[in-house]
Amino acid sequence: MNLSYFIAKRISFKQAGGFSGTIHRIAVGSLALGLGVSILAFMVLGGFQDTVSERVFGFTGHYQVQRFQMSNAFEEVPFSLNSEFSQNTEKLPFLTRTQTFAHKAALLKGDEEVEGILMKGVGKDFDTLAFAQYLVEGRMIHLPDSGVSNEVMLSSLIANKLTLEVGDKVTMYFVQNPPRFRRVEVVGIFETYLENFDEKIVVGELQTIRNLNGWTVDQVGGLEIFVDNPKKTENYFPLIEDELDLDLKLVDSRKRFLEIFDWLTLLDTNVIVFVSLIGFVAIFNMGAILFILIMERTQMIGLLKAMGARNSQIRKIFFWNGMKILGRGLVLGNLIGLGIGFLQYQFRLVPLDAASYYMSYVPIEWNWPVFVALNIGIALLTSLVLWIPVMVISRVDPIKSIRFD
Repeated sequence: MNLSYFIAKRISFKQAGGFSGTIHRIAVGSLALGLGVSILAFMVLGGFQDTVSERVFGFTGHYQVQRFQMSNAFEEVPFSLNSEFSQNTEKLPFLTRTQTFAHKAALLKGDEEVEGILMKGVGKDFDTLAFAQYLVEGRMIHLPDSGVSNEVMLSSLIANKLTLEVGDKVTMYFVQNPPRFRRVEVVGIFETYLENFDEKIVVGELQTIRNLNGWTVDQVGGLEIFVDNPKKTENYFPLIEDELDLDLKLVDSRKRFLEIFDWLTLLDTNVIVFVSLIGFVAIFNMGAILFILIMERTQMIGLLKAMGARNSQIRKIFFWNGMKILGRGLVLGNLIGLGIGFLQYQFRLVPLDAASYYMSYVPIEWNWPVFVALNIGIALLTSLVLWIPVMVISRVDPIKSIRFD
């Protein structure tokens, strides 16, 4: 058996008692806590980014295809679904689906209040299953094969302002010349927690907007495009743009809602700084604790040197000791981080203020490559730091150390 490894086992915290045992446990606890908190930080960061991004993309798609217009009006200039791009989307295999839409400004009149809103008209291709997760009351609007549906869905924010409930009938006044109105029924109330949508969007039928604007049945305000990998939207953008008709433009949702995605990017920086500080403290503690253990074992070091042990052999004793602490710390840290993350993922124990954080609970993302990278990074850095205190061993004088008390 390797002599250095054998001695390291004999002085490990299982064999040691009193002060040495306590120091070993502090080292393991410090490392475990640092790794566990780091794992949780990346779990929560990934959960926030994915949840908020999915809410934005679920409401607007990853891109929108619209016709060029000179103004910044809420309402779009129509284009035909018989356009070359609309007929040849299968050329882009990374597109998962497209859905039609159009917007129209209106006033929604309740019993006592009037609210300015933006009606979003959707067609038969609207993904009702994906949107159903935002419904808090009622049902999805009915989209008939022919005729017009006079049903709408309101956000809970608008419904509360106008004191409306599911089943109420209200009047929508559309801003155009001459002004027109429609009597509609509230069949559902949704909540995305995103102010950009909840403050002004009312979901209705696309055919209603066609009729109001005098569009033909093949005309739409735009297409919402969904891709297979949202993280590759920058790469897909030029590929989609190359296929567009000359009078169409492509809008990236990340740039359209830049303030939301800038906030998510800022979270990246905050978490990296936070985890770096925690990692530095944990690794520094490991080095300091190993130095303390070396000082406590000064007499043993002197005795081994007097018996002919080389400095490299003695260094390996304490290096192996540090590696055992590292191994136990990593195992315990993963149990802490992944265990707490699992409990939050399953039972949503920690709530949030939805008005401030866009969600009602702390979300969790299982990003295994990041967890593995954290373990490898901490293991490598700690292994390097462990060599700093063991270098002190070469400066220990056997005669003085044996007499050391």
